[in-house]
Amino acid sequence: QVQLVESGGGLVQAGGSLRLSCAASGRTFSSYAMGWFRQAPGKEREFVAAIIWSDSTTYYTDSVKGRFTISRDAAKNTLYLQMNSLKPEDTALYYCNCRNPYTNLFRADGYWGQGTQVTVSS
Repeated sequence: QVQLVESGGGLVQAGGSLRLSCAASGRTFSSYAMGWFRQAPGKEREFVAAIIWSDSTTYYTDSVKGRFTISRDAAKNTLYLQMNSLKPEDTALYYCNCRNPYTNLFRADGYWGQGTQVTVSS
């Protein structure tokens, strides 16, 4: 049973930074892709970033490129999302995701954590 536990969300002013963490357990993750999605009130869950656990290939949605960095610590089974230059439109509930790397990484699918709230004030 895959378990994903997010942390690191909070309230930050525009232009600030946060680092999200996702502690993963229950599987050997070397054959998986992991990533982050977010969901704002009244909107669908959307892809933010993903990383192929085995070779660290990364993917980002256009709106976060150059501002967010996804990484993982294989020894700790932990996924990170460093978020810099935050904007009010980044406000959302951020979910950690684990999935088969051969699926469409941009589609909301696979295993999920409970989410961590990120609020960016203007």
